[in-house]
Amino acid sequence: MPTEHQDDAVEMLTALALNLRSSWNHSADELWAQIDLELWKLTSNPWAVVQSASPARLRAIVAAPEFRRRLLAARDRLGTALSAATWFQNSHPGSPLRRVAYFSMEFALAESLPIYSGGLGNVAGDQLKAASDLGVPVVGVGLLYQQGYFRQVIAADGSQEALYPYNDPHLLPITPVKTDSGDVLRLAVHLPGQTVWLRAWEARVGRSALYLLDANDPANPPAVRGITSELYGGALELRLRQEILLGIGGFHLLSALGLESEVCHLNEGHAAFAVLERARRFMASTGKSFDACLEVTRGGNLFTTHTPVPAGFDRFPEPLMRRFLRIYAEESLGIDFHALMALGRQNPADVDEPFNMAYLAIRGSGAVNGVSRLHGQVSRHIFQALFPGWPEAEVPVAHVTNGVHTPSWDSPEADLLWTKISGPGVWQGSLQSIEKQLETASDQELWAMRAANRTRLVEYARERSAQQQAANGTAGAASSSQSLNPNVLTLGFARRFATYKRANLLLTDPERLLRILTNTERPVQLVVAGKAHPADKQGQQLIASWNHFIRDTAARGRVVFLEDYDLLLAEYLVRGVDVWLNTPRRPWEASGTSGMKVLVNGGLNLSELDGWWAEAYEPAVGWAIGDGREHGDDPNIDAADANTLYELLEREVVPAFYGRDARGMPTAWLTKMRASMGRLTPRFSSNRAVREYTDGYYVPAAERYLARAANGGALGEEILAWRRDVEQRLPQARFGELRVARDNDAILFSVQVYFGELEPAAVQVQLFADSTAESDAERHVMTRNRQIDAGAYSYTARVQSSRPADSYTPRLVPFHASASVPLEVGAIRWQR
Repeated sequence: MPTEHQDDAVEMLTALALNLRSSWNHSADELWAQIDLELWKLTSNPWAVVQSASPARLRAIVAAPEFRRRLLAARDRLGTALSAATWFQNSHPGSPLRRVAYFSMEFALAESLPIYSGGLGNVAGDQLKAASDLGVPVVGVGLLYQQGYFRQVIAADGSQEALYPYNDPHLLPITPVKTDSGDVLRLAVHLPGQTVWLRAWEARVGRSALYLLDANDPANPPAVRGITSELYGGALELRLRQEILLGIGGFHLLSALGLESEVCHLNEGHAAFAVLERARRFMASTGKSFDACLEVTRGGNLFTTHTPVPAGFDRFPEPLMRRFLRIYAEESLGIDFHALMALGRQNPADVDEPFNMAYLAIRGSGAVNGVSRLHGQVSRHIFQALFPGWPEAEVPVAHVTNGVHTPSWDSPEADLLWTKISGPGVWQGSLQSIEKQLETASDQELWAMRAANRTRLVEYARERSAQQQAANGTAGAASSSQSLNPNVLTLGFARRFATYKRANLLLTDPERLLRILTNTERPVQLVVAGKAHPADKQGQQLIASWNHFIRDTAARGRVVFLEDYDLLLAEYLVRGVDVWLNTPRRPWEASGTSGMKVLVNGGLNLSELDGWWAEAYEPAVGWAIGDGREHGDDPNIDAADANTLYELLEREVVPAFYGRDARGMPTAWLTKMRASMGRLTPRFSSNRAVREYTDGYYVPAAERYLARAANGGALGEEILAWRRDVEQRLPQARFGELRVARDNDAILFSVQVYFGELEPAAVQVQLFADSTAESDAERHVMTRNRQIDAGAYSYTARVQSSRPADSYTPRLVPFHASASVPLEVGAIRWQR
C-alpha cells in the first residue's frame, strides 16, 4: 500500500479512536484488540492503544488488507450514524434552538476519561450521549482534572487508601483546541493579583462535543496550575476558584469558539457563575445595565438541582467572595459587591450569610427542576424561603426524572436480544412500543441472557478479586477462583459510601445475613463496591466493616468487595447482578441512576422508596422497603428497614429465583423481570429525559431568550421595569370585603380591590384554595367587572366546587405574559 494511503488509514483510525461513541458502540473493538490486545483489555481506551503504537507499526497494521477492510467498514458505520436523520430534526423542524451549552463539574463518559466522581457525572455523561443519539444540539463544558477523583485501594486490614494518579492528557481521548491559525487556544481569566491562563481540550461524543478547561498551563505559577488538579478536593478557596473557571472561563471559551448558545443548562449550582458572565457579555454587546441584561439572559438559562439537603449546596463566606469577585462585580458587571452578594443570599441584608451558589442559579434562570418527582417536592421545601408568601406547592421547581443511556449499559447479550425484538437503533426512537415488543421474547431467551450476564460478572469478579488480594497480601487466605458461582442468585450493592446511603443496613444482623448467603439449597452471593470521600471517616469505617465481615466470617466465597469502583466495574455489575440493592435514608437520594442501569439487562431492584424508585415501584416490577415517609435518622426505622430487607430476601426474592417449572424456568422471576424491562427501561432512559428537557425546557428557553434579546434587549428592559414597579407598588394594594353566595353546586365570589398606584394589568386577581388529602390546589382568575373608585375595581368569579367557601382566599399575583411567576417576581399580596 502506498505511504499516502497508509497515512490516510491512520487518520481514519485516529478519528475513530478519538470519538467516544466507541464507549457505547463496540463495532470497532476488534481493531483496537488487533493493535494491542493486552493494553486494550487493561484500559478500554482506543486512543491510548493508538498512541502507544509507533507510527511505523501503525502503518504496517493498516496496510494489511483484512484490517483495512474492517477499518473502512467502521469508518462508514460511524459516518452513517453521524449523518442519519435524528429525532430532533424530525420533531423540531425550523426550531429556534441552535445550541445548548451544558455546564457540569464532572462528566462520566468512559473509563478512558476519568474526570468524574459519581451520580452527577453519570447524568451529565449519559445526557450528552443521548443528545448525540437524538440529534439535540448540546455542547458540554467542564474541567480537565490532572488527577481527577481519587482512586481506591483496599489495604490488607480492609481499610481504604486514596491514590491520585496523573491523567496524562496526551493519552486521554481528547485533542487540544486550536485557533484558525493553528495555534493552541489559550484563554485568560483574571483572579486577584494574577491572570489564569487556561488551555482547552475537546472530546468528541458522537455528534456532540465536550470542551474541558485546564489550568495546568506552563505560563501559570504552581499554585494556579493546581486549580484543576483534583475533583472535589481541597478547601473552599480551591472550590471557588474551580467554579469561577467553570462558569466564567466556560463562557470565555464558548465565545472564543463562536459557539453562541440560546440555552445555558446548569447541571447543579457549581456552574452558576455562568449566569453572571452571560449577562456581562450581553452588556458588552448592548450597553444596557447588568440588571436588564440578566433579565434578558436568564430567560435562556435552566438550573437543574441534584441536592436533597440544604447543606449540600456550595456556600462561600463573604471575605472569600470579596477577595475573588469584588473587582469582577464592580468593573465587569457595573454593580457594587453588596448587589452581587444579594444574588446568593436568602436575606440580602444579612452580612453574615454566606453566598449560596444554588440561590444564584435560581435568580439567574428562567426555569428550575429537580431530578425525580420526589426530589422536586423536596426541592420546593428547601427553596420555599426564597419565595415568602407562596405555598410550598407553588415554589417554582418542577422535575425531570433522570435516566440512563441504555446503549452504554446493556451487555452484548442484552443488545442482541433488544435488537432482535425491536430492531437496530431501538434506543434512538420514541420507545413507545418496547413493552409490547418484549412479549415476543421467550422465557428461554430472557433467562439465557441473564445467565450469560451473570457468568461474565462472576468471571470478572474472580479475576479482579484475585489481583486485589495478591496486591494487598491476602491472597493466601482463600482462592478467588473458588469464590462466587455463576448459577447462584447474585445481589449487587455499589455506590458512594456516604452514611445516608446506609451501606451497613444489610449488616444490621450479620448472622441472619450469613444464613441467607450460605443456605445450601438456595445460596445467595453478593458483590459490593464503592468509595468513601477521603475526608469522610464514617464512610471509610463502613467500607472497613464490610471487609471485616468478609474476612472474619463464613461469608468468604459468598461476598466480595471489589476496590476502585469505576465505570468499567459498574458495567460488569449492572449487567451481571440479578438484584440491585439500594438502601438510602429517604429523602436523601435525589434520584439515583445505578438501579436504572440494571433494567436493560433484566436485573431487578430491591430499594428504599426514595428517588426514582419512589415513582417507579409497583409490586410487579421489583421490591421496596420503607413506608414512603421521612423519619430522619431514627435508628428504630433503620432496624425496621433492615428487618424488611431480610424478610424480602428470605420470603420473596430467593424463593422466586429458585422456584423452577418443568422446563427449569423460574416463572415468577421471569414475570417480574419481563415487567421491569418492558415498563421501566424506556421510562428511565436518558433518551426519554433528553426528549423531555428538549420539549419542555430547551425549545421554550430558546424562544424566551430570543424574544427578550431582540431589539437590543427591549423586552428584557420592559420585564425589569414591570418587576420593579410591581415590587414597589404591590404592598400598597388591598382587598375589600369578600362576598360569597351559593348557586346550586357553584360558589359566587365578589371582592373589591384597591390598587393604589399599581396598574391593574400588572397583576392577576386570583382565588386560591390549598391542596387537601382529597383535592389538588385550585387557582381561579377573577374577572374585573366595574370600576368603583379611582384605582379600585370589583372582581367576581363563579367556581364549581363542593369545597366550603372559606377554603378560597383572594390574592394578587404579578402577571406579565413573558415572565415566569414567582421565579422572576416573588411578590404576592393576600387578603388579610
